[in-house]
Amino acid sequence: ILPIVVKAFEMEITPANRIVAQVGERVVLTCNATGCASPSFSWRIQTDNPLGGTVTYHGTYSTLTMNAVKIENAHDYLCTVCCEHEKKEKSFKIEVYSFPSDPVIEVSTSLAAGEQATVTCKIPNVYPSDRLEVLLKKEDHILHEQNFYEDHSTNAETKTVTYSFNPTAEDIGKEISCVAKLPIDDMDFEPKERVTSQKLNANFGPKNTIIIASPSNSAMEGDSLNLTCVTDSNPPPQIVWRRQVADKIVQCASENNVLAIPQAHFTDSGLYICEVTNLLTNKTEKAAVEIVIQAPPKNTTLSVFPSNAVKQGERVAISCTSTGIPAVQITLRKKTGDEITMLETQDGKYTIERVLLKDAGTYECVSSNELGEESQHIVLDVKVPPQNITVLVHPSENIKEGANVTITCSTYSNPPSKMILKKVHPEKEIILSSVNGTFILYNVTKSDTGTYLLDVFNEVGNNIKMIEIAVGGRVENPDQMMLVVIAFSCVTAIAVPLVAILIYVSRKAKINGSYSLVKALRLKV
Repeated sequence: ILPIVVKAFEMEITPANRIVAQVGERVVLTCNATGCASPSFSWRIQTDNPLGGTVTYHGTYSTLTMNAVKIENAHDYLCTVCCEHEKKEKSFKIEVYSFPSDPVIEVSTSLAAGEQATVTCKIPNVYPSDRLEVLLKKEDHILHEQNFYEDHSTNAETKTVTYSFNPTAEDIGKEISCVAKLPIDDMDFEPKERVTSQKLNANFGPKNTIIIASPSNSAMEGDSLNLTCVTDSNPPPQIVWRRQVADKIVQCASENNVLAIPQAHFTDSGLYICEVTNLLTNKTEKAAVEIVIQAPPKNTTLSVFPSNAVKQGERVAISCTSTGIPAVQITLRKKTGDEITMLETQDGKYTIERVLLKDAGTYECVSSNELGEESQHIVLDVKVPPQNITVLVHPSENIKEGANVTITCSTYSNPPSKMILKKVHPEKEIILSSVNGTFILYNVTKSDTGTYLLDVFNEVGNNIKMIEIAVGGRVENPDQMMLVVIAFSCVTAIAVPLVAILIYVSRKAKINGSYSLVKALRLKV
């Protein structure tokens, strides 16, 4: 039987009896007991200050956690463990420092040969500052050295070292360095030295300004394009992008050196200007680049002035405009049925000084470049008043009573003409309508003798022709006359009332049948 080994009651503190922590770091301390099944723990600061952390218990060990160490947490701490009637204690120490970042160098004025410059070195949030040492160096040469041994600040503070000197021309381009040291030998932390360097560059520029177009200054519509403004300037310049649109310069919505044109449109073509300004040297420089966005013909328009419905003899201007890159070629042609006539234009314009009916028809504008074509068409209507009027009177303008007279009229016009025949009468106007340009006077009498006016008209104008109709006496047949005389001799008693009746009927016929009107039909010319 193996002997039972009983461990003695012991305690330890981890990670160490001496902790070095930077302000803001998280520190976890563990107090661990062995050889005791149910130990009890207590934590305290030997100066009876607040612990500044959170204590948790986990059976045989307990932890003290400080999520963000502060300067006031720098103390001697004591952990006490009790096991039944036995008690053990151990102390540990927390030491705090702050050296979180590299120095910051500032130059108060532009560095130019012969002019005094002031260099300022700032060491942020350092503690303990009475151990801080600062060196200002130019290359390997020490310009200035300063310590803060007399500074007994109890807080983390930013310390500043300032040095003024007159740089020479040889100093331009050399490095000036600020070396900050916190050499606390009995505290184990890194780094204990921080360095920041800056070149003694003179303020200059801008100069050598150019614009780089990517992928190139010529792109297809829909592609993306980036314009980058490159310049030599110290400090970096203020950049403004502008674009020339027609006769105006407009500012683009970009404040850095890259102007992006996503999904370029052909209207994005034009001159782009990058203007760079150095606010310290008060100098400005510009660079420009011509951007070409290629696209097939677009916005093709075909117009007619004064309108597409004109009167014969007017001046007509036909204009075709279109946009596209590469430059579009405009072709104007006229279609009349199956016949196509190519027209010579000047800058897409075609002028007819005195338009004629033969100029009416469909005009088509075709805009094309190597990427495609687009067309528009318009119909030109030329309106012509009645002209070339021909009037025929059949059988003659001198006609015997009882005959029919046919008046035929033909003319040339657009739109087709209407015709009205009027008889000049001192008391009333007698109007006759035509059938296909034909007027018929049935069974004329002497009362039909007179002047007739033929009015030929359409919406554009009218033309009037005058016709003189003369109706002579009726020609009698001799055999018929003898028959009437014989009948008159033999039947005197009956003839008188019969003749009276015939005269009455004849006169009635003249009144009702002198002008038989035929319903007028539209004349097609």
